[in-house]
Amino acid sequence: MKRMIADRGYDANKLRATLKAQDTIPVIPGRRNRKRPIQYDERRYKDRWRVEAMFCRLKDFRRVATRYDKLARNFLSAVHLAAAIAFWL
Repeated sequence: MKRMIADRGYDANKLRATLKAQDTIPVIPGRRNRKRPIQYDERRYKDRWRVEAMFCRLKDFRRVATRYDKLARNFLSAVHLAAAIAFWL
């Protein structure tokens, strides 16, 4: 089963209905102004920060953050190099 993890900004009934039609479980907390609270998997939602932290770490590299490369393959190679330096070296 697929899941989509997103923050409160993506809390919309239309999006939830579309995801359920595609057999995807939405892991999106409800906005605070909802009349009825939305049930979601809190344990999976807490892991969302890891993905955000990874993107923040990659954006520390100026070449990746500003996307100087015109070709997609060159940009992808810059992302691979930045990931290798940031996470494994």
